[in-house]
Amino acid sequence: MCTENRIYPRQNFPDFTVPLVNGNTWRLSAQENEAFTLVVFYRGLHCPICSRYVADLQKRQQKFSELGVGVVTISSDTRERAQQAVEDWKLDTLDVGYGLELETAQSLGLYISSGRGLTSIGIEEPARFSEPGFFLVRPDQSLYFSSIQTMPFARPNFGEIASAIEFVVANDYPARGEIIDL
Repeated sequence: MCTENRIYPRQNFPDFTVPLVNGNTWRLSAQENEAFTLVVFYRGLHCPICSRYVADLQKRQQKFSELGVGVVTISSDTRERAQQAVEDWKLDTLDVGYGLELETAQSLGLYISSGRGLTSIGIEEPARFSEPGFFLVRPDQSLYFSSIQTMPFARPNFGEIASAIEFVVANDYPARGEIIDL
């Protein structure tokens, strides 16, 4: 059975809430960013590719802020595993959310995988977890851009995303891929 959960550009992105490792709560509808909110979903502590990807996001966080873009990264990990990721990956400035319900992840269009035991870095995969994806959401909560993956490999480059946002803002470039019915 195939479940299609696609959110098209220019459509309303569903509101959701997650706890943050820093003790706060993050809610999409509460974000007040000038240009966009960048919501980055990662696989979890067990993923060595995620550690590098999220570290790169943190490195570019200031640039996104200068562009009027707020950033959050979220997984379906437990609080303990998310806290360990913050410590091990040295995520001292990023908002790191955890406990994303798999039903919520799937409703946002993310893929869900089954755990396969220990990863290459010796950390057990959870029984089920969400695969990576990210969404660029406008202040009115409409979807501007998304990238949803079934694998941890070959993710969009945050440097290129920042450059694209500069172009988008300077040229009032519209969200594309909005056609639903042909």
